[in-house]
Amino acid sequence: MHPRWSLSDVSLRLPVPLRLALLVTAIGLAAAACGPSGHNAASGGTHKPAVTQCGMARTPANVPVKVEITKGQVGCPAAMSVEHQYRKAILDGKGPGAGGSGPVNVGGWQCRVYPTPQVLKTGWASRCTRNGAEILAVLPTPS
Repeated sequence: MHPRWSLSDVSLRLPVPLRLALLVTAIGLAAAACGPSGHNAASGGTHKPAVTQCGMARTPANVPVKVEITKGQVGCPAAMSVEHQYRKAILDGKGPGAGGSGPVNVGGWQCRVYPTPQVLKTGWASRCTRNGAEILAVLPTPS
């Protein structure tokens, strides 16, 4: 018959330096598990690109939005100008379809609004793209 060992009996048999090393390792693993998710470079995780906040604008429906540059090399003055031109184009009836949801060309930028369900889910009101650059109009979070 084999003697039964409890965990306390096993831990008493381990040398103190080894017990300390195991404790430090366990704490390190627990801390790593509690860290931010989605940023693990070793596993090819995602890296959230930097977003440049440019200021406030208004949609054609006069709703305030934050103008953000999410991709590419675009200056804030240019991004704000594109948003203002896009709003004016929609108000002038240059947007195809009901409500101007189709793409509108604004100085080489392709701009379009997001459908309402996506706006409610993400807060993104519209997006303008050109050569890999992206400008988003985002609803401000309620305070």
